[in-house]
Amino acid sequence: MTSSRFSGLGARIGTGAGYRKLAYATVAMVFLLIIVGGIVRVSDSGLGCGPEGSGTDGWPLCGGRAVPLIDTHMVVEYSHRFLAAIVTVMVAMLAWFAWRRQRDNRPLVRTSLAAFGLILVQASLGGLTVEKGLKEELVATHLGVAMLQIALILLVARLSRPVGERRPERTRPATTRAITVLAVTAAVLVLGTIVAGGYMAAGELHGTGRELSSTDAHMACGDDFPSCNGGFLPFGTSRAMDIHLTHRAFMYLASIAVLALFVLVLAQRRRLDPESASALTRLTGAAVAVLLVQVLLGAMNVWLGEHEALIVVHLTVGTVLWVTLALLTMQVLDVRQQAPAPSRSGRRVEAAHA
Repeated sequence: MTSSRFSGLGARIGTGAGYRKLAYATVAMVFLLIIVGGIVRVSDSGLGCGPEGSGTDGWPLCGGRAVPLIDTHMVVEYSHRFLAAIVTVMVAMLAWFAWRRQRDNRPLVRTSLAAFGLILVQASLGGLTVEKGLKEELVATHLGVAMLQIALILLVARLSRPVGERRPERTRPATTRAITVLAVTAAVLVLGTIVAGGYMAAGELHGTGRELSSTDAHMACGDDFPSCNGGFLPFGTSRAMDIHLTHRAFMYLASIAVLALFVLVLAQRRRLDPESASALTRLTGAAVAVLLVQVLLGAMNVWLGEHEALIVVHLTVGTVLWVTLALLTMQVLDVRQQAPAPSRSGRRVEAAHA
């Protein structure tokens, strides 16, 4: 009786709407994991489970224990690890059900397996980041991989549409080459902005127990924005300023790309299939709106100085912007599962009926 219930549950989750719900729930959990990771950093809890070089006592254990003591920094850091464990199980379920119940959908199987492989890479990066004392390169890479992970699971959800769901006939193209190229460029630039921001944030020395100084990257331009110490992008003044300005340079380029994409979609929408034009207009409009909020939050971070809540909100909105651009890229690339072409015998039957 129990086995039949589990079998029925697996059948509901493994295919159709149940699988897509699991995929979107996993996206939500990865999003939450990213935000909690930001809280770990701003609360100085990055090394809450052990100092640099603590080996297995610092990761995967926490202070040498499977369950940490009641210490604020340990609890905050451990909550991030606990969520990561849940995400790992959910991604493993996506890969398992795709392999067992949707094997004919090869793009879905490959993508879900890639997502599972990436989550293992991410876990290893997390442990290495703790072991190496929150090195900037590792922190930035860890954040970048998290963004790729959430995009990959969104792709899993999109590919999980029923195979029999055929695309409607189109009299006009779904996109243009210019829109596609610009959408992909904007997504890459937004990802670069986020990774550069992660590198800059790691240079703020959160979680290391050291004092924040005026030479850290976050305050390298003082309270100047969009200028920096009297210049626009005065690279070469100091390492901290170069780190800060790299983040700004990516942000300027990403902003130009997103705004240009929105204008291009509006200019070319009459050439496109109405359904596709509507979807592209909504997504690019949302991207512009989120971008404006994100730029304002970044400016407030500079104008007001170091404010933990603002940093977490900035990370949250940045993640929303990346998700929007990822969905937009999938839309212009028209990524979704198609119905298989009819076999020759099927064509003969159709011809006979005709």
